[in-house]
Amino acid sequence: MDAIVLLKEDHKTVEKLFKQFEKAGDDAAQEKRTIADRVIEELTVHAWIEEQLFYPAAREAAPDTKDHVLESIEEHHAVLWMLSELKGMEVSDERFDAKMSVLMENVRHHVEEEEQEWFPEVRKAMGRNELKDLGERMEAAKADAPKADPLAVPSA
Repeated sequence: MDAIVLLKEDHKTVEKLFKQFEKAGDDAAQEKRTIADRVIEELTVHAWIEEQLFYPAAREAAPDTKDHVLESIEEHHAVLWMLSELKGMEVSDERFDAKMSVLMENVRHHVEEEEQEWFPEVRKAMGRNELKDLGERMEAAKADAPKADPLAVPSA
């Protein structure tokens, strides 16, 4: 799987979790906790592989994406801190749903910018083989990512 396809698949996985969270009722505390914990893991791993492998490769192949990459890293910073706060927060905390809602808004904005504005530039700059090789390395790197510790991602 090429690197951009892999990242888009991750985006779809997280969006499905967001929709599950939004559909969970007010009396679904345990379900919301379970979904939030999956979101924390998915986004931590995703940010890790982007920062460790994809962003450096994108900057090298498509130097014009530098500003996009730097902005994405700053967006990761905000998201990772929210993830760490959610991890330590009880579902019964009156701010839990609000924090999750802000997280979803931030991530959806980030995904839209990546997929619409600069993934196409990276795809043009990198050949199919290079994207496939990068995707394989990113998939393998997921095993080493700090799944349960958002603050272990460099941008945090």
